[in-house]
Amino acid sequence: MNKEFLHLLREVALSVLPISLVVCALQVSLLHMPVTVFVRFLLGALFVGAGLLLFLVGVRSGLLPMGEAIGGELPKSGSLPYLLFMAFLLGTAITVAEPDVRVLAHQVDFVSEGLVARDLLILVVALSVGVCVAGAVLRILTGVPIVRLLAGGYALILLLAFFTPQDFLPIAFDAGGVTTGPVTVPFIIALGLGTVGVLGGKSSFSEGFGLVGLASIGPVLGVMLLGMVYG
Repeated sequence: MNKEFLHLLREVALSVLPISLVVCALQVSLLHMPVTVFVRFLLGALFVGAGLLLFLVGVRSGLLPMGEAIGGELPKSGSLPYLLFMAFLLGTAITVAEPDVRVLAHQVDFVSEGLVARDLLILVVALSVGVCVAGAVLRILTGVPIVRLLAGGYALILLLAFFTPQDFLPIAFDAGGVTTGPVTVPFIIALGLGTVGVLGGKSSFSEGFGLVGLASIGPVLGVMLLGMVYG
C-alpha cells in the first residue's frame, strides 16, 4: 500500500480514535446511554474517519497543488487589477464552499428565526474573506509588514465592537473562526505560497504565510457592519 496513504490513515486514526475512546470510557463508567444511541455514535465516528481520510487525500492530491499552481500563474499575467480580482474571486468562492461557514449560517438563521438570513450571512462572510485575500496578496507584492495590517485590522475590530449590537458581536467573532476551516485554509495557504514562489527576492517562510490570519479579520468586520445595519 502507498506509504503516503498509510501516513494519512495514521493521521486520521490519531484524530478520531482519542475522542472515540474517551466517549466509550464515559459510556461504560458514567453515561450508560441507550445501546442504539451509542451504536449511532460508533457508526458516526467511523463515517467521520472515512470522510476525513477521503478529504485529506483530495487536499493532498488536488486542492494544494491547484492552489499553488494558481498562485504561481496569476502574477505572471502582469496585470495587478486582474491578479487582485482573481484573488478576491477565489477567496469568495472557496469560502462559499466552506462547510463550517454553512453550519454557522444555519445555526444563526435558526436561532434568530429568520431575522439573519442564512444566504445573506454566507454572502457577507464570503465577500469579506475575498476582500482580505486580495489585500493579503497585495501585501505580498508590496512588501508591507504584516504586523501593520494585523494591528490596524484588530484596532478597527476593537473600535467597531463599541458600536455593534450585542447580539451580533459573538456571531462576528465566530464568523472569523469558521473561515479557518478545512477547505479554506489549505487553498489560501497554497495560493500564498504559490504567489511568493514566482516573486524573486521573496521568502516563502516569511511572506507566504499570514493570508489566513488576515482573511479571518474580514468576516469579523463584515458581520459587525451587518449588525450595525440591522441594528
